[in-house]
Amino acid sequence: MERRLKFYGWGREGEGLTAEEEAFVMARAQARFGTALKEGASAPRLEDIRLEAPRVAVPASLPFCTSEHYDRVAHTHGKSYPELVRGLARDYASAPDVVAYPRNEAEVAAVLDWAGGADATVTPFGGGSSVCGGVEPKRNGHKGALTIDLRHLGQVKEVDTTSRAALIEGGTYGPALEAQLRPRGLTLRHFPQSFEYSTLGGWIATRGGGHFATLYTHIDDFVESLRTVTPFDVPFRNSSYVDWRQLRVCSALAFPVKSIVAKTSEHVVATKRMRRKFWLGIEMVTEFEG
Repeated sequence: MERRLKFYGWGREGEGLTAEEEAFVMARAQARFGTALKEGASAPRLEDIRLEAPRVAVPASLPFCTSEHYDRVAHTHGKSYPELVRGLARDYASAPDVVAYPRNEAEVAAVLDWAGGADATVTPFGGGSSVCGGVEPKRNGHKGALTIDLRHLGQVKEVDTTSRAALIEGGTYGPALEAQLRPRGLTLRHFPQSFEYSTLGGWIATRGGGHFATLYTHIDDFVESLRTVTPFDVPFRNSSYVDWRQLRVCSALAFPVKSIVAKTSEHVVATKRMRRKFWLGIEMVTEFEG
């Protein structure tokens, strides 16, 4: 069974520097600053964190939702410096009341409909790796806060080797995405610094860039179509489905997809609220001899 992600800091539970590595880092820092250093704060333990009781209760009809202590704490902060400081201070006051782990598109729509009726804000989690905010739930005067985690929507659903395109679910983490393409000799070839702990949906929502980028530099250069679930329809309390298609060879057809990807990162279009499936251009794995 895969170990849980740490609720504070990078990596999974049980991972970290050895005592020798910590000593090496401390010695380098002391040499650099010319003074003895001492530990001023320690990473919080899960049992140190105190949360208020959930303000909204999830119904039994949504069994993929939880208000367990670890889940709420682990979905409170991203990886920005201000959030790091609040974590050190044991400040998790903005923890979500409910965390949802939908397993299919119908459950995505169901939890969005419930959130509307329960007066709860909705925050997409991705992999929680953002260093620019956007992960921490905001109630903004509403009764409660819901965070949606798409980790169970992590499959490469279809691969078109002729067109070099793949249909991939938004909760797919970088390593899992590449592992599913590799047997076909294919790669998305998009490697952001947070690759191991971030998701395809998060890359698209933030128009992320990858370090290994000698031709296409941002994830939206690969996006060929989006299928999204939004909380907006007429009436507004109902979820709706939106499909956007484009062909990369035609700049005119690219506009709708580029537009919705751009607006997603600005919270103008609700795509960031929940993303489901994406068709992306992929590339052949090649070897170079030099």
